[in-house]
Amino acid sequence: MTPTTYRLIDGKQTAEEIKVEIAAEVAQRKAQGLKVPHLAAVLVGHDGGSETYVRNKVLACERVGFESTLIRYEDDLSEDELLAKVAELNNDPEIDGFIVQLPLPAHINTDKVIEAISPNKDVDGFHPMNIGRMVAGLPALLPATPSGIVELLSRHGIKTSGKHCVVIGRSNIVGTPVSILLAKNLDTGNCTVTLCHSRTQNLAEICRTADIVVAAIGRPEFVTADMVRPGAVVIDVGTTRVADPSKKSGYALKGDVNFAEVAPLSSSITPVPGGVGPMTIAMLLLNTLRAAKGEIYPK
Repeated sequence: MTPTTYRLIDGKQTAEEIKVEIAAEVAQRKAQGLKVPHLAAVLVGHDGGSETYVRNKVLACERVGFESTLIRYEDDLSEDELLAKVAELNNDPEIDGFIVQLPLPAHINTDKVIEAISPNKDVDGFHPMNIGRMVAGLPALLPATPSGIVELLSRHGIKTSGKHCVVIGRSNIVGTPVSILLAKNLDTGNCTVTLCHSRTQNLAEICRTADIVVAAIGRPEFVTADMVRPGAVVIDVGTTRVADPSKKSGYALKGDVNFAEVAPLSSSITPVPGGVGPMTIAMLLLNTLRAAKGEIYPK
């Protein structure tokens, strides 16, 4: 039977709960005379999505009592200049963690920048050492969006053990790491995971076998009703700006899932906006707190 009602997985509310928990721990650290976590963000250029995202990160830091620093550059910044700033932040004892906001201008090698960040300050969880530790099952600063997805599933009581999860998209930022996390022998894990991508044949057929679908392909409204079986859990990672003259901003945010078609079929689904996005910031804050405490890499 096709479900006629579905549960909305509210990432905004869940992220707020996590921020309350972090703020309480920061207040306790202050009371004990311990260092307040300090997060820095480096923004190169004026990408609209990046501007919004970094602004939200700064506001989130204020919300939980962190110190925050925003470092801005024009998009003609050289790669060497950016690497010099990364080295400076690596060696600054006041900074517990920092991010270099992606995407970077085309003339800058993104991998080179990510690898230059000290693993103990890599609160985005992108450094090869953190990725490697995650794969090996060792404590690591986990990639923020994938760990946010796992946390959403956990806090909403969605059973994953023994379930078939189809991940659409194999990026190093979301698709690949979330496929690894959901396959791990963890409370929210133990999935049988199929990782699909642009070369996957019979994609719709594979998706229809999934108990859980994670859409992280970066193509607006790519996942349609014919790709989802009734009762599936659907996690929409996409956030693509699509022109919309009816909006004051001139654009609308679209997910990778055609929400109007898919939601009535699903048992639970994340909205866009208000689903995975807020969780990414919450997990970034959590990584910064863990870095400040020296949980993964002792100070």
